Amino acid sequence: MGIPAKDRARAEELRELLARWNREYYEEDAPTVPDDQYDRALRELELLESSWPELVTEASPTLQVGGRAVRGFGQYRHRSPLLSLANAMDTEELEAFWDRMDAALDPEVPREFFAEMKIDGLSMALIYRNGQLVTGATRGDGTTGEDVTPNVRMVRGIPHSLTGAPAVLEIRGEIYLSKEEFARINGAREEAGEKVFANPRNAAAGTLRQLDPGVVRSRNLQGFFYDVTYGEDLPFRTQQDMIRWLGEMGFDTEPGGRLFDRREDLVDFAVQWNSLRHDLPYEIDGIVVKLNHLKARESLGNTAKSPRWAVAYKFPPQEAVTRLLSIEVNVGRTGVLTPTAEFSPVSLAGTVVRRASLHNLDLIRQRDIRTGDLVVIRKAGDIIPEVVRSLPEERTGQETEFHMPDVCPACGSPVVRPEGEAAYRCTGGLICPAQIRRGLMHFASRDAMDIDGLGEKMVNLLVDESLVANAADLYGLRQEQLEPLPRMGKLSAANLVAAIDRSRQRGLGPLIFALGIRHVGQKAGMNLARHFGSLAALMEASLEDLAAVDEVGPAMAASLREFFTEPGNRQVISRLMEAGLKTTEDAAPRGNRLAGVTFVLTGTLETMSRSEASALIEAQGGKVSSSVSKKTTYVVAGSEAGSKLDKALSLGVPVLEEGQFLLLLETGPGKEES
Repeated sequence: MGIPAKDRARAEELRELLARWNREYYEEDAPTVPDDQYDRALRELELLESSWPELVTEASPTLQVGGRAVRGFGQYRHRSPLLSLANAMDTEELEAFWDRMDAALDPEVPREFFAEMKIDGLSMALIYRNGQLVTGATRGDGTTGEDVTPNVRMVRGIPHSLTGAPAVLEIRGEIYLSKEEFARINGAREEAGEKVFANPRNAAAGTLRQLDPGVVRSRNLQGFFYDVTYGEDLPFRTQQDMIRWLGEMGFDTEPGGRLFDRREDLVDFAVQWNSLRHDLPYEIDGIVVKLNHLKARESLGNTAKSPRWAVAYKFPPQEAVTRLLSIEVNVGRTGVLTPTAEFSPVSLAGTVVRRASLHNLDLIRQRDIRTGDLVVIRKAGDIIPEVVRSLPEERTGQETEFHMPDVCPACGSPVVRPEGEAAYRCTGGLICPAQIRRGLMHFASRDAMDIDGLGEKMVNLLVDESLVANAADLYGLRQEQLEPLPRMGKLSAANLVAAIDRSRQRGLGPLIFALGIRHVGQKAGMNLARHFGSLAALMEASLEDLAAVDEVGPAMAASLREFFTEPGNRQVISRLMEAGLKTTEDAAPRGNRLAGVTFVLTGTLETMSRSEASALIEAQGGKVSSSVSKKTTYVVAGSEAGSKLDKALSLGVPVLEEGQFLLLLETGPGKEES
């Protein structure tokens, strides 16, 4: 009997779907379907292939582990394959796994199984030689992963050296983000109008694939380790003892693991943690169950994809259905407009939720979400509510489509959507009340107007007391207004007024940077100041004029024109001019001692800030770059130099200490090594 046409067609459809979802999940860190939907499709394909073995192909997702190594990183070939786990979708399948093991094991092997929390993170292999961490690699396709060693060194809790380890030790674990850190990162990304991560696992994966280890350090990744994949003369014979030994060696291990010798107790444990998982500071999506005795595992062996002696019990998805009452638009501190769903209160993952961010208009359109819809809600990362999908089959015809407003709901300024971006933005940067606090802190920062004493607490106090509504208001503040404020007093008030007064002479470059124009950094501010010579000339410059400035691209040019065209911004700038701020650039004498020389600065210098060092370089005709390449002439390394120093050494780029750099500034190239 031949394979029915419908089964052949369905198998092909499932292979294409699963291949696409694998690519999105493993390689792009941007899944478009929840785990349970993927698991159901994979299970359906497995059943079809078991019924019709002729359907099985070498490229079938049922035989694949993970995804291929991503470009941008070196590849690492694992000593032995890093396999994935077979799934138990309910307690009956978990019981069936126990029964299979019971039937397959020799009578003298204890029926003991070690249960561990299934951390929702990124699988990672660590390789130590002579006690030193030499490689960190992702699982990849199980055979070849990505070498992400510099990033792994930034993960909290991973020891860089071991005492008493075998000459070669290879271990495996899971790199993850805590729920709190996941929420912080997504909040910051949404505020900036960037795409948010779907869940902590994808956030961890996206972080480890950053080309800048500094970004990895800032995101506070953590790791739990659970397996020794290679090592000679190891002092353990069971999974339980292996976990204990890893802890003694200095690795973090998940503390919830337990040993079971009764099937019923194991099932109760798995069911119990399905309800308790919300209490953990990190996300788990199931329980991993492994035969405890390591030697006995060898007789059971592996399938092409999974070990036979282990299984992952997957928690059922926790979702709720509720009515979407309205979509409100909030303006963030950077001017990004974010649509937020307001729905009928519903209990989900231990809390009552009423709101969820819809992130941007593209997502609303993609998921076909309308006001009045019945919608499915779940929690991303067990902490952030999200609208998964609508239920169009339940519509009554009264539902309405959502449209982004044309003007900012906070200040009435025009709303724009920059080309190539998902976010809509308010153009009223200097007058928008939703942006004022962040704008003032940036305005007063060291590299901008450098107003000592005007930190976050003081900014909040001035805004709350209605003393300041934009940057120009700072220059009208009087000492007698400030003295009655909490924790101020006469001296503090006088010092703040004096610091504000000194900032009037800060200069055009810092002022341009202080305005908080999107894409305009400190260096761009200096370049614009030198090129145009005055703020008035810059404000009237055309797109073509702006694009002619060194390192000003189309996006920055468009952002500048947009900012200076907005009447509210021009009004505030006019008041800043009236307040006596320096809005012209003095023609500073320039040398050519460093003409044609490109520097990269890294670490902390003792005698000057990096911005001051950059100014000295540029004053002598040199150029400062943000990244190291073969074209870099020198890297200046201060204390706590990071990945830029490593790259310089690997490329053979000369590295200068601070003293050598100061000598070079005085004498020019050629004498810095004397």
